[in-house]
Amino acid sequence: MAKRNIFIACLSSYFLLTMLGCGSRQGSGEDGSSNTIRVEGSDTMVNLAQAWAEKYQSENSEITIEVSGGGSGVGISSLTQGLADIANTSRKMKTKEIRRAKNEFNLEPQEFTVGKDALAIYVHKSNPIEEISIAQLTAIYEEGGTTTSWAELGITVAGTSNQDIVRISRQNNSGTYAYFRQHVLDDNDFKLGSIDLSGSADVVSMIEKTPGAIGYSGMGYATDGVKMVKVKLDDDSPSVAPNATNVINGTYPISRPLLIYTPKVPTGAVKDYLDWILGKTGQAIIEEMGYVPVE
Repeated sequence: MAKRNIFIACLSSYFLLTMLGCGSRQGSGEDGSSNTIRVEGSDTMVNLAQAWAEKYQSENSEITIEVSGGGSGVGISSLTQGLADIANTSRKMKTKEIRRAKNEFNLEPQEFTVGKDALAIYVHKSNPIEEISIAQLTAIYEEGGTTTSWAELGITVAGTSNQDIVRISRQNNSGTYAYFRQHVLDDNDFKLGSIDLSGSADVVSMIEKTPGAIGYSGMGYATDGVKMVKVKLDDDSPSVAPNATNVINGTYPISRPLLIYTPKVPTGAVKDYLDWILGKTGQAIIEEMGYVPVE
């Protein structure tokens, strides 16, 4: 009986280790054992990632690239747990995320800047506002901020209820949410009562249908139904439009890098794909999708 129990314990341990090994994707797409590359993360980058994948697969029929969004935080978590080969993010990995990857999973996350983006401030196309300062955005979005109506900004917006500002935001697993909180709210909390959406396109879509709305999203999601407002650092600074030229010259106040993380130094199929993204064709797609290529 004792021998049988030892056998069962050993067998259980074997299956546990096997399952843990199968959960890791450290070799997937990198050592020739798999031709599938799993990409997860940023909703800002999901359309771009899909465009990359479709073009690359058309040129490399033996490779399958699976793309999903969910937010930068989701991508980083999946990468850390070995469920993804690539994490797309619109923010940098946090120190605690890197520490966890190293200490708990023996990983050495590698960061690659694959493009640049302007975090655009969107309003409805009928809204007459043309510019907004960081301080005004803070007063609208930050906990304790006192600005709740367009009248307080000297604006009259047709079709609104009492000129109320409808704040559109992102869910807290979003890299865009984290970037806005850090660079606009100075890491302070958001005011309660915003409409928090899961995707970049969802933000723009909601603003299209809501005359009194304001929101933030990547400049690549602009449509004819919204307006991108010029942004200035303070009252004495010039207002700057969110476009490629101003991202490149560094004058737009809330521009950001678009990042890819791999769990370790990439090799094999993942390295080939990353090299292609950073090459002529991949960077041309960045531009086609409304973002800024790496210089």
